[in-house]
Amino acid sequence: MPLDETHDVSLTSWLESANDPATDFPLQNLPFGIGVIEGADLGAFPCVALGDQCVDLFALMESGLLGEAEDDDSAAEFEDFLAAPWLDPQAWSGVRSRLVELFSSSNTELKNDRKARTLALRPMKSVRMLMPMDPVPNYTDFYASVHHATNVGRMFRPDNPLLPNYKWVPIGYHGRASSIVASGTPVVRPNGQTKSDDAPGAAPTPPSFGPCKMLDYELEMGLVIGPGTDLGHAVPIDEAWEQIFGMVLLNDWSARDVQKWEYQPLGPFLAKNFATSISPWVVTLDALEPFRTHAMKRDPGDPAPLPHLHDPYDQDFGAFDIRMEVLLQTAEMKKRSVAPHRLSLGNLKDLYWTPAQLVAHHTSNGCNLEPGDLMGTGTVSGPTPDSRGCLLELTWEGPGQPRKPIQLPTSESRTFLHDGDEVIFRAWCEREGFRRIGFGECRGVISPARG
Repeated sequence: MPLDETHDVSLTSWLESANDPATDFPLQNLPFGIGVIEGADLGAFPCVALGDQCVDLFALMESGLLGEAEDDDSAAEFEDFLAAPWLDPQAWSGVRSRLVELFSSSNTELKNDRKARTLALRPMKSVRMLMPMDPVPNYTDFYASVHHATNVGRMFRPDNPLLPNYKWVPIGYHGRASSIVASGTPVVRPNGQTKSDDAPGAAPTPPSFGPCKMLDYELEMGLVIGPGTDLGHAVPIDEAWEQIFGMVLLNDWSARDVQKWEYQPLGPFLAKNFATSISPWVVTLDALEPFRTHAMKRDPGDPAPLPHLHDPYDQDFGAFDIRMEVLLQTAEMKKRSVAPHRLSLGNLKDLYWTPAQLVAHHTSNGCNLEPGDLMGTGTVSGPTPDSRGCLLELTWEGPGQPRKPIQLPTSESRTFLHDGDEVIFRAWCEREGFRRIGFGECRGVISPARG
């Protein structure tokens, strides 16, 4: 979409918390989510985040402030749309514009309507956020960061870290949608089959089964698919953006010791399908429009993308300047009131493949997309050690070298996650001339293995 009045940096709201420079949720953002108030007989409701409030969209609709319905059928249809706006991203753009109008400092419609205002505004601290898409129909995870792929490849193939297909085709696998959970849901340490390396010349040892000992996180962004496509229909890359409603933070939890043993020859399976956490707020493409940037510049010797993966506009504006942060807080840190410790800071613009290329590739064989599908970018890692998006990379020193533990403020150290550890993802966009917007948080605490 083109930039419009909803992106104006000078926009302020009569809701003062939305004007806080530090908030993730100013008037220019308005991310979508689903909330519920514990103990209240209200049920789940669609909402947007604004400052420190959740704006109840059903309440606004019932107050007649989002538009008058002609009859009961059209009212029911509009209610269904508000609960799943990715079905029609263009219609959502209109709702977003109306919300900006309602909450702007210059507008008194809602501000002066005490009853409607009381029903529509719900303090965030009183709302439990659910999955924004429930259920997620399908989940695909990509491997779009060349820095991550190179770092991991060097662990197993020091002289040839990238496989021959990497720079020609976006690598991905189909994950498990049923184990995608909302931020804050505890993550149970998985059991799995692992095998230690055999000593040179020794007889092979059998694998063993038990709790994962090398539990890791992966910093990713998730693409929420909008209207979907028909089976047999390939989406041209210059139309791929029409299929992306917005983005969420995504943690693709990984059992590295299980993964090492099971991944050949068919790739990830039980090492990754036990849990995937996503943030509760979908930041829409409308809000992200000011933060577009050029795609990652390829090295001179790299191949150009094949025609179905190449579009000049996408190369110039198909990436997003989104800073992505990982923090860790151990049980001991919580006990001693020590703030979470930053592990890394990366940026989504460092991906080798753009979101549009991922969508175009996913559908290039005629695979259909369904509304609300989720696509993970794969671990977002940058070119510097402090921008690596997982512990597997952060603690790796080089071929043949022992892992270097991360030192924490409590004198604890980590190479992989312990029970009681909480991993926190945050992300935000900043650009001169525009208002800072954020994604909120994606959190998960590790619980002990069961059984």
